[in-house]
Amino acid sequence: MSSIFTKIILGEIPCYKVAENDDFFAFLDISPNTKGHTLCIPKKEVDKIFDLDEATYNGLMSFSRKVAIALKKVVACDRIGMSVIGLEVPHTHVHLIPLNSMEDARFIQKTKMTSAEFEDLAEAIRFQYAQL
Repeated sequence: MSSIFTKIILGEIPCYKVAENDDFFAFLDISPNTKGHTLCIPKKEVDKIFDLDEATYNGLMSFSRKVAIALKKVVACDRIGMSVIGLEVPHTHVHLIPLNSMEDARFIQKTKMTSAEFEDLAEAIRFQYAQL
């Protein structure tokens, strides 16, 4: 059975896509810690990050870096944090979280955004990503 992330990649479930290439996909987290919280995933469905083959692992890190650079250009923050956690979805995913304090990385407080705010933000990040 496909993971929810595979269904997002296939367009079966809607998302706020910010970047995509042949092997990777990035979209806004719909329950974000902070504005701009983004998930980067390989299109290849693998449960655990260290089970990825080396080329895919390195590709995911490179893709995530580029998305983080675009994200930082759009969202005012001290830095973009990266976390690889989560047991809820059996599909490797990297969290990119705009940080202004360590509280932003704790996955306790969530930011509320409207659909229009998500769309505008995704579009701005996509534009910056395309410029890199």
